[in-house]
Amino acid sequence: MKPSPSYTLLALLLASASLSAQAEEKITFLTNWYAQAEHGGFYEAQAKGIYKNAGLDVTLKMGGPQVNVMQLMAAGQADCTLGDNGQALETWQAGVHAVTVATVFQHSPTVFISHDKVNKPEELKGKTFLLATEAYTSFWPWAKSELGLANAKIRPYTFSVQPFLADNNLVQQGYVTSEPFSVEKGGKPFYVYPLSDWGYPPYGNSIICMADTVKKRPAALAAFIKASMQGWKAYLQDPTAGNELIRKDNPRMGVDQIAFGIAQMKKYQLVTGGDAQTGGIGIITVPRLKETWDMLVKNKLIDPSKVPFDQTYSLDLIKDAKVMP
Repeated sequence: MKPSPSYTLLALLLASASLSAQAEEKITFLTNWYAQAEHGGFYEAQAKGIYKNAGLDVTLKMGGPQVNVMQLMAAGQADCTLGDNGQALETWQAGVHAVTVATVFQHSPTVFISHDKVNKPEELKGKTFLLATEAYTSFWPWAKSELGLANAKIRPYTFSVQPFLADNNLVQQGYVTSEPFSVEKGGKPFYVYPLSDWGYPPYGNSIICMADTVKKRPAALAAFIKASMQGWKAYLQDPTAGNELIRKDNPRMGVDQIAFGIAQMKKYQLVTGGDAQTGGIGIITVPRLKETWDMLVKNKLIDPSKVPFDQTYSLDLIKDAKVMP
C-alpha cells in the first residue's frame, strides 16, 4: 500500500526531530563559585537559547568554597571549568593535563582592600593580610616577591569581611566584583587596589578544558566558547534573562549584589577591555599566557621541565569567535 502524504510528512518530521536531537552536543560546564554576576554570560546564553541555537545541550554546574573544580573536571564530572589560567599550569604539574582555551576576564579581578589610601604597594608592609588558602598558590608568592611584602603578617580569610571591618590594620583580599560590596555595607572608608594594576599577569575566570577533550571535541568546544561569548555580550547589554537563572540556581544571591557585580565588570572593563577590544570577547594571547607561566616558574610554583608551556593552551577554539564588544 502506498503511504498517504500525511503519513510521509509525519515520518519526515519525526526523522528530522530525531536527527536534530542527536545533533545537540552535550557540554557540562563547571563554574568556580556559586552562581553570580561573574558567571552571567553563561547563564544568559542558556536563558536566551544561544547554546541551543549553536546545537548544544549545555549543563551549568556551580562550584563553591569546598569544591576543587580541577579535580572534578579531571574525574569526568565536567567537560570544562572556570578558573585562573595559572591553575591550569599548576594542575598540569600535578599530572592533570588541563588547557586554557579562552577567558572571560582580560585581567585578574583579585584585589587588596585597605582602610588607608596608599600610593604604592610597599606602603602596605606594616599591615596584616587576610588570605584564603588558594592565595598561597596564586597571587601571594607574586606579591611577596614583586610588591615587597615578604615579611607581611598573615591571618586566614574565612570569606567574611567582619574581621576586616573591625581592625583598621588589616588588608583584605577579594574580588573587585564581590568583597567591596560587603565592605561598603560597613560604612567605613576603604580603598580597592586591583593587583593587575600592579603587574599581576593572569587572566581571570578562564575557560579550562582537559587536553583530551580539546583534542577529541574541538568543534563542540569552539561552538560552546563562541556561544558563551555571545552570551556575555548580551548579558552586559541586558542581564535580565541571565539574572533570573542565576537567582534560580543561587537564591541567596541578592539583586543588589548582582547589580554591583555587573557595574564593577563594566567599570574595570573585565570582559571588554584589553585585547578583547581588537580580538573579541574571550580572546587569549601567547604573550599574556607566557607572562603567567614565567611568574609561576620564577616563584617556584611550577617546574618548567614538567610544564611544557606550548602544550598548556590552545588558541584554536577562540580565534575565530570574534564576538566584538
